[in-house]
Amino acid sequence: MTTPQISEMEQEQLIEKLEIFKIHGRDKRGRKILRIIGKFFPARFLSLDVLNKYLEEKIFPRLGRKPFAVLYVHTGVQRSENFPGISALRAIYDAIPVNVRDNLQEVYFLHPGLQSRLFLATCGRFLFSGGLYGKLRYISRVDYLWEHVRRNEIEMPEFVYDHDDDLEYRPMMDYGQESDHARVYAGATAVDSSVSSFSMRCIS
Repeated sequence: MTTPQISEMEQEQLIEKLEIFKIHGRDKRGRKILRIIGKFFPARFLSLDVLNKYLEEKIFPRLGRKPFAVLYVHTGVQRSENFPGISALRAIYDAIPVNVRDNLQEVYFLHPGLQSRLFLATCGRFLFSGGLYGKLRYISRVDYLWEHVRRNEIEMPEFVYDHDDDLEYRPMMDYGQESDHARVYAGATAVDSSVSSFSMRCIS
């Protein structure tokens, strides 16, 4: 993650506006779900301190003391735009309180892609302590997600379903042999390359 060019207040408002993190619905075991939309994560415009403060104040208290699951939507994530970096991921994970980590029972990883699978297979056990790697459950299609999550309680951006359609017609994308970079997801909130797109006008 690079040094942000917007204020801490604007960063917090940006996280809220984009709904990157949302406690939303339950899985079929009745556990609360923390939904994370990776494509909406503006890695270049957030500091670790602001992100950790937001999670500590706005998300972790709402999870309570009961077991919960994470639904991480990896659809459309690009390393140059939405990926915070390995060291940042480790720092975010290390900042999670122990009781929250202990209550995390499962991570549903939607649309992982070949590179993500390889990265986690080779580095996941070393990066994340507390058995997090063993809690990962890869989900290649939205339809398979409903086997684990209550369908009527979870909202998904339209571009997630569009990507599913692409995978049906271009299955080699699952194995990293075709790119989906050319698709423009008209229904998605895009993270523009200019800081001006995150002005107070956009946030308000």
